[in-house]
Amino acid sequence: MRVFKFGGASVKNAEGVKNLASVLKQVGHKETLVIISAMGKTTNALEVVIKNYFENKPALRTAIEEVKHYHNEILWDLFENKQHAAFSKVKALFEELDGFLDRNKSPDYNFVYDQVIGFGELISTTIVSAFLNETGMTNTWLDVREFIKTDDYYRRANVDWEQTQAHIKSKVDTSILNISQGFLGSDANNFTTTLGREGSDYTAAIFAYCLNAESVTIWKDVPGVLNADPRYFENAELLHVISYREAIELAFYGASVIHPKTLQPLQQKEIPLFVKSFLNPKEAGTMVGKAAGIEPNVPCFIVKKNQVLVKLSSLDFSYIVEENISEIFRLLHHYKMKVDVIQNSAISFSVCFENSYGNLEKLLQHLKAKFKVSSHENVSLYTVRHYNEAAVTAIEEGKELLLKQLTQETMQIVTK
Repeated sequence: MRVFKFGGASVKNAEGVKNLASVLKQVGHKETLVIISAMGKTTNALEVVIKNYFENKPALRTAIEEVKHYHNEILWDLFENKQHAAFSKVKALFEELDGFLDRNKSPDYNFVYDQVIGFGELISTTIVSAFLNETGMTNTWLDVREFIKTDDYYRRANVDWEQTQAHIKSKVDTSILNISQGFLGSDANNFTTTLGREGSDYTAAIFAYCLNAESVTIWKDVPGVLNADPRYFENAELLHVISYREAIELAFYGASVIHPKTLQPLQQKEIPLFVKSFLNPKEAGTMVGKAAGIEPNVPCFIVKKNQVLVKLSSLDFSYIVEENISEIFRLLHHYKMKVDVIQNSAISFSVCFENSYGNLEKLLQHLKAKFKVSSHENVSLYTVRHYNEAAVTAIEEGKELLLKQLTQETMQIVTK
């Protein structure tokens, strides 16, 4: 049993869907579960729908129609028979979306977000499954929400492993080709939940763990895992082999190729993870598995944009001790801040985090009751694993440093 995951870039148009079919024909598709993300930038487009639902009702219909039009164009390009069942299935999903937005009474943004955003994956997999069946690759479409069960922490749900394993083991026929969605789950009330942005990789790992798969392959538009994101760094190099531990470190620091939660379940059962190019499916790509370090052994560069750096100091110059730090982390957790760096001295504490839930002002007001607070928004966090002098110089050049931290293997700086 193999698990494949295809991201949004691989199915952004009809040609992408046809290429996915071509990849499966080249590498084989029996005893395979394929996890697929929303098409192209659909998740972003649905986020606009959600924003308009709460803030700009007159623009809501236009935003939905744009998503419909995008998918209908792909359908028209894929299917010669315009009466194909795929058209009615996709239409029914959009009617379900419209129905939810009409009937919903909940003011909870995060709940509404998860109920709406998942339609991207449901629609993309419906289209791909139908096209594969049309081209002779018989498959079964699975609704992932019937398999992955979670709590109701909307937008970053936690997996109920016992329930999830029971559902997957009892309901998935591993002898055939299965198509399912990434990113999604459902809670005890069967409301849709999501596993966090880029959570489709995690979905693949969950299925692989529960099915004791022989491997997971993430298909991307890059040749494998690079030592740097080519959008931000020049001369990025392909990493051929990465140990589980090193990959978990890179994922923790924000390497965009691998989702942070993906690797733990794979490591537990020593299931290798391959990252390969859907443009060149026969190339080796990168293997993440039981190994020592990385190959080749070069510095790895990671950048996170749009971070917030908050610096705290005591109002009376007293020490920042365990009680203070405990309170700070309680507030960070309460306001759902994802912490990336901390640094403290006797009378100061600095923390760099993502303000994903828009709670920064509430957090700052709370902190100001006990501390002297300064904050910097829209800063960048650079991390270099296995840094050397040349790497440090290259990263720091021309930037205003707000924070710098060095350990034996990792350098992190926050810059404006």
